[in-house]
Amino acid sequence: MESFYVASSFRNLKAVQYVAKHLKSKGYIHTYDWTKNANGKEEQTFTFEDLGNIGQKEKNGVMEADFIVVLLPGGKGTHTEFGIALGQGKRIFLYSPNEEVNNFETTSTFYHLVEVEKCFGTLDGLLEQVTAAKVS
Repeated sequence: MESFYVASSFRNLKAVQYVAKHLKSKGYIHTYDWTKNANGKEEQTFTFEDLGNIGQKEKNGVMEADFIVVLLPGGKGTHTEFGIALGQGKRIFLYSPNEEVNNFETTSTFYHLVEVEKCFGTLDGLLEQVTAAKVS
C-alpha cells in the first residue's frame, strides 16, 4: 500500500489528524505523525536539539512517503516539507479550503507545477480526491 505524509501547521492540528486517520483507515501507511509532538498542549517548549530531532523525523517522513498532503494555511515547516517533496519528485496534494492558491497576489509559483494537484472545498472532498488518485 502507498504511504503518505501530511504537512501543515499546528493551527491545523485537528484537520491533520482527521486526514491521517481517514487515510490510515483506507490502508495507507503514515510515514510520520508530527502531531504527536503537541502532547495535547497548545504551546510546547522545545530545545534546539528537540527541534533538530523532530526536523529529521519530519524530513525522513516526507522522503519515505509516496505522496504528501499539504493543508493550507501552513508555516515555514510546511513549505520546507513541500520543497523536499518537490525535490524528490513526489506527488503533492495541495489543499486550500477557500482557493487562496489561485490568488495571483499571494500564490507561489511552486503551487502550479504539474506535480501539484490542487484541492479545494471540504476535507472530505480532499480525501475523495486523494483516494481516487493513482499516486504511483
